[in-house]
Amino acid sequence: MIRRRIKTGIPGLDELIEGGFLEGSVNLVTGETGTGKTLFGLQFLWYGLKRGDTCVYITLEESPEDIKADAETFGWNLSSYEDRGLFRIVYHDPAQVNNLGSVLVDEIRTLKAKRLVLDSISLVGMVLQDIAKIRKMIYNLINVIKNTGCTAVLISEILSGEEKALSRHGVEEFVADGIIVLNYLGTVGEYVRSLQIRKMRRTNHGKDIYPLDITHEGIIIRSEG
Repeated sequence: MIRRRIKTGIPGLDELIEGGFLEGSVNLVTGETGTGKTLFGLQFLWYGLKRGDTCVYITLEESPEDIKADAETFGWNLSSYEDRGLFRIVYHDPAQVNNLGSVLVDEIRTLKAKRLVLDSISLVGMVLQDIAKIRKMIYNLINVIKNTGCTAVLISEILSGEEKALSRHGVEEFVADGIIVLNYLGTVGEYVRSLQIRKMRRTNHGKDIYPLDITHEGIIIRSEG
């Protein structure tokens, strides 16, 4: 059975992943602080909202007001879709991480959401100190999302100086269907952003490191090296 592709809304990216994320897949967007991870998630949802997809944003860090304000800087009025019952943005206290799975399922089912962003799965470790419990929790969360059929972006943080790592806790990358790494690297006299597709199940994806620009309209990927 051929699964439908869900366009990401990131210009230049879909061409590199056979047209978009697989419908119902869980995709990890990871990188150090300031690489554009939250913007990626917002742009993914905004594209879906404009095309009639219901969407849910679960934040474990920033307030919903701050996230909507960030979106407004790109001209994305999330409140207009929220008022029409097509979008939900929910702050979930990381201290209550044990019930995060049920919250995710309830929000997705209530809205019949097609797209989900969870920002950031790295904060699961704030409460659970034991690495085995953290990994089990993340494993269960990702599988809970997969069972809903919602196409999801999970944001994860890479600690500064751990360039070889793909996530904070080392389990996300094994369970997720796709991994996109965002980088912010210093060069002589300037800073350059880039994107790399490290994994995309059942997809013949681009293997290079691609320049990434953040414009007044959001993220754009350039295919030239």
